[in-house]
Amino acid sequence: MASDGRMMGKHQARLLFALLLAPAVVWLALLLVLPHVELAILSLRVRVAPRVYEPSLAQFATFFGEPLYWHTFVRTAVMSLVSTAITLLVAFPIAWTIAKIARGRVQSALFVLCLIPFWVSETVRALGWMILLRESGVLPGVLVSLGITKQPVEMLYHDATILVGLVYTSMLFMVVPLVSALESLDDALIEAAYDLGGNGWSILRQIIVPHAAPGIVSGCIVVFMLTLGNYLTPTLLGGKSSQWFTEQIYTQFITRFNWEQGAAFGFLLLGLSTAIVWVGLRLSGQKFGEVMRKS
Repeated sequence: MASDGRMMGKHQARLLFALLLAPAVVWLALLLVLPHVELAILSLRVRVAPRVYEPSLAQFATFFGEPLYWHTFVRTAVMSLVSTAITLLVAFPIAWTIAKIARGRVQSALFVLCLIPFWVSETVRALGWMILLRESGVLPGVLVSLGITKQPVEMLYHDATILVGLVYTSMLFMVVPLVSALESLDDALIEAAYDLGGNGWSILRQIIVPHAAPGIVSGCIVVFMLTLGNYLTPTLLGGKSSQWFTEQIYTQFITRFNWEQGAAFGFLLLGLSTAIVWVGLRLSGQKFGEVMRKS
């Protein structure tokens, strides 16, 4: 009787788990799996007549045969990596201050300051940067009034401007996992390291960074994927010369109504993000599941 009760309890627990998991599975299937399956079908066919299609790799051949496409593809990857690295360098001291230096209300205030920009949409944030940096904007006017420049300087439509916008947009997604990882670091380890003759650099390299590695990796993964797939910020701050690959995807889908080519470009972008995340995990010696769980 006792064994039958235990078996029934396990069966009920599994059924309850399945019921709780079902909405998430349905959600992922409808919004992630099925759209990607449809995109895969679109990318592997070519239109030969109205509503007549044949299997083909012509869409991918077009990408490699057109220098503009693969040049934009490589540029987007490099700019995303640079943006991720800058975001990490800027966010790490902020996260350290929040997790280990600030206390009480100051700690909460600093975290809220990181959160405030995300109370408005990305469009508003990008337009704010445009107001600040355009030739007739606030910052060029201040530089003229201080005598640093003789006339207003156009600060928009440069790679540096795009990077500023991307770092600003992604900062919170790097700070949160870093704070989570650094909060679990025992202060006694750092004190012991100083007592044993360690300096700031050696402690950072041998204790702090290894301990925060899951947070660093997870933050970099999220920021890189958000940056790589960003459309609005590079387009508004970089203008027509932004040469961002998501703009090419938008052009194929919306402007040219070439859904087959747009689907192929989308899968190339997905492959790029997957490959770079895999390389990052291999180089850091981390596993994706462990990184997400620890952070």
